[in-house]
Amino acid sequence: MKTFKIGTRIISSGVAPFIIADAGINHDGDFNKAIQLVDAAKEAGADCIKFQCHITEAELIYTDIKPGYISEESLWDITKRIELTEDEDRRIKRYCEEKGIIYLSTPFSKEAADRLESMNVGAFKIGSGECNNLPLLGHIAKIGKPMILSTGMNDIESIKKSVAVIQSHNCPLMLMHCTSIYPTAYDKVRLGAITELQEVFGLPVGLSDHSMGIYTSLGAVALGVCVLEKHFTISRNWPGPDVPISIEPDELVELIKGSRAIFSALGGHKTVLPEEQPVMEFAFASVVSTKDIKKGSILNVDNIWVKKPGTGEISAEKLNSIIGNTAREDIKKGQQLTWMMIND
Repeated sequence: MKTFKIGTRIISSGVAPFIIADAGINHDGDFNKAIQLVDAAKEAGADCIKFQCHITEAELIYTDIKPGYISEESLWDITKRIELTEDEDRRIKRYCEEKGIIYLSTPFSKEAADRLESMNVGAFKIGSGECNNLPLLGHIAKIGKPMILSTGMNDIESIKKSVAVIQSHNCPLMLMHCTSIYPTAYDKVRLGAITELQEVFGLPVGLSDHSMGIYTSLGAVALGVCVLEKHFTISRNWPGPDVPISIEPDELVELIKGSRAIFSALGGHKTVLPEEQPVMEFAFASVVSTKDIKKGSILNVDNIWVKKPGTGEISAEKLNSIIGNTAREDIKKGQQLTWMMIND
């Protein structure tokens, strides 16, 4: 699996998952809320906070279409309301740099991509809605910066076309499995698609998770995801179409702790560890006498058996190998047997 870098930060299957707190549009167009989200994500321990870069007129024609069950408000009105100015985007990025958290933003037009490039972002995060927007993908890929591509609403054949466009410009690429249902029912998450994307494309793969809570994200760690992205808010009482499916700061803390714990537990082989020795000594059993045994007596299950601790010379697994042998000396009841006590 290839490695992927944002600035100096290496993202790969060999390090704990990169955690993106997806602030998205949860600031609802309020710059001060955006700053609060940066502070909360940093305090929780996220590696990155991601926003969205909307320039309404460049992104949309006027429309009264409503974005499905996400909102009863028109797409145009939502986009206009949550749009941040270029100055606000720049100030948020500078604030992230001051706080020591990576800033990312998703462009929805070539003008937005150009704005982000002029801000010298470290990478481009592409939303699922743009996964098959080949003209925009080509425009961004020409810039040459790393791209993280979400793949909701697209199948393998569609993703192949997108990957081909991006890789034709030798652009570093990571894929994100995503299901574009808000919220995503657990049986629609399809974690198996992570493995499929890894096998088909040989690229780093992450999960952009829209299910409730952090369960499926933690499950994805065991499948080797390099990135976890979750919608993030300070409070689900805030207004906004994405807020109800977002995690709050305490959940983000648990996501980070859990993902690191699971990552630490991955790999390995079924061997005996040196650290298990102290437990082996009391948990295992040894062959012991269950009766007084006279010298010359035949050893059988009536006078010997296995009992803890496992500190004896003859382990429990050797019991059958000494049944039928004779005692070389008198053996008191309750003694751990040694090989010197036995005649072959």
